[in-house]
Amino acid sequence: MGTDVIVIGGGYAGVMAANRLTQRDDVTVTLVNPRPSFVERIRLHQLAAGSHDAVAEYRKVLAERVRLVVDTVTGMDAAERGVSLASGGTLDYDYLIYAVGSGSADPAVPGAAEFAYPLASFEQARRLQPVLDTAPADAAITVVGAGPSGIETAAELAEQGRRVTLVCGGVLGPYLHPRGRRAVAARAAKLGVTVLEGGEAKVTEVRRDAVRLSGGHTLRSAVTIWTAGFGVPDLASRSGLRTDALGRLLTDETLTSLDDPRIIAAGDAAAPSDLPFRMGCQSAIQSGPQAAETVLSRIAGAEPALVDVGFAGQCLSLGRHHGLFQFSDKHDTARPYHLGGRPGALLKEMICRSTVWQLGYEARKPGVRTWWAKDDKRRELLRHRGIEAAPAR
Repeated sequence: MGTDVIVIGGGYAGVMAANRLTQRDDVTVTLVNPRPSFVERIRLHQLAAGSHDAVAEYRKVLAERVRLVVDTVTGMDAAERGVSLASGGTLDYDYLIYAVGSGSADPAVPGAAEFAYPLASFEQARRLQPVLDTAPADAAITVVGAGPSGIETAAELAEQGRRVTLVCGGVLGPYLHPRGRRAVAARAAKLGVTVLEGGEAKVTEVRRDAVRLSGGHTLRSAVTIWTAGFGVPDLASRSGLRTDALGRLLTDETLTSLDDPRIIAAGDAAAPSDLPFRMGCQSAIQSGPQAAETVLSRIAGAEPALVDVGFAGQCLSLGRHHGLFQFSDKHDTARPYHLGGRPGALLKEMICRSTVWQLGYEARKPGVRTWWAKDDKRRELLRHRGIEAAPAR
């Protein structure tokens, strides 16, 4: 008798998980995703700026044996092992992989929800694109948030000749080493981006045509783009499962829900040991197949392995011709080294393309990749916090 596995979410983690599951012929895999195409989320700033469509066909990245259901999961019933769909249907499962990803956090700043344009989903980027296209060439554009999305969006638009102000709300590129931060600041200055940092550069109000800052200044802003903060869907909490404060599903170190051994999480919406990995495709593309391996181990009656996710750094595009790769240790702490300029741009583009290639490779050869970056510091940190790394019983 076969095993039915549902994967909720067709992003980096979900696709990797679904593909990995196909190495067993007796496993039926269903991927539920609200869109018919795979979204290259790391290119959404390019979609908004009109330099890339940020999608790939699922036939290129998803194994043929995976059934794609274009729909939205509205609820999970752990007791009955079923999910309800927005279309009105239901699907039953033996195991479920929760890979719903992340999106924009609800901004608490007055006026942000009404007048700012978030940039964390395909639909949001598509909504922003015509707004930018029809804005006058000299229109003041404000980008709020100085993480990767904010930096990349500001640089992409400034390289096109747009007049851009980047409001950091703190420090430019908080993840970056000071050397990398100086390199990004220098490139931003060369592109003509006005960078506002520090305590007085926090947005306190967004208006239709302006942005109010904590220092008392008001910036004229024809288009305000909001990239500050990420949130996750509330599907897990609405379904009665335990989550962390942000709403990520709480799991043990095998990515298994603390509430149900048949629900496994991967990607941005997972919080193993309440010590989640940094959100992004770098962690998702590693945790996705490991979530699948947990399912496959349970089917085989074996003990699942503990999750291992390691990092190499953070890669930024600074327009189409410059970029920066900030090297880090495997525990995700920035090191003093970076690669910038044209080589940095080529590396960023190579990473974007290779990420899609990795999905397709897993579809063609599920299970071939058996190594993961090891983060020994995580085990040490877990012990320090008194957390048992062994699977929850």
